[in-house]
Amino acid sequence: MSDSFKQLVTALDYSFSDAKLLLQALTHRSAGSNNNERLEFLGDALLNAVISMELFEEHPRLDEGALTRLRASLVNQDTLAAVARELELGGYLALGPGELKSGGQRRDSILADALEALLGAIYIDGGFESARTVVLRLFNARLATPALPEMLKDCKTQLQEILQARNLPLPLYSLESVSGQAHQQVFQVSCQVKALDIHAQGAAGSRRAAEQKAARRVLELLPNA
Repeated sequence: MSDSFKQLVTALDYSFSDAKLLLQALTHRSAGSNNNERLEFLGDALLNAVISMELFEEHPRLDEGALTRLRASLVNQDTLAAVARELELGGYLALGPGELKSGGQRRDSILADALEALLGAIYIDGGFESARTVVLRLFNARLATPALPEMLKDCKTQLQEILQARNLPLPLYSLESVSGQAHQQVFQVSCQVKALDIHAQGAAGSRRAAEQKAARRVLELLPNA
């Protein structure tokens, strides 16, 4: 194993038998054909399985819906990117010139994908138990302090329930614009509560995520009941 990867290996507390798997996990598609996309696919499934198993065991009273929302609060792009930053993963990534120039090593989507690929590589290299041990180590603090029950509901659901409780019409979501290239689009969505004269916008890489951001901003603007 190259000395340049020693810090990462120490942070993971896992040493690869096949160093080529580690290199592949850290190679973005912009840097070549032997990239991390297939490992990312595998790591995504692995991560969801391990986190699901842990939540199932630790929260026997939660129903399926609550467990699903709790898992979503742990396994999402923002959280994965945060974990990747804790590992300083961006500094190890192999990126094409375009991605490197545009700051791809700091982009949430690339960091999150690389983390999933890294977990997939560990699974192939060392088996399920090795991968599970690494996942639980990386997510230990977040699993120990899960979201409060009221925060398990997504922002659109929270907003809808608040408005219904106040006998107000549901919010209106409108797609304002779509920009960027096909593989990296940005959706701008507005959320309006006409009865309260509240309007906010959100932007994200998908329309659904943009609607959630807009709803969250409306929640912040809602007057107290």
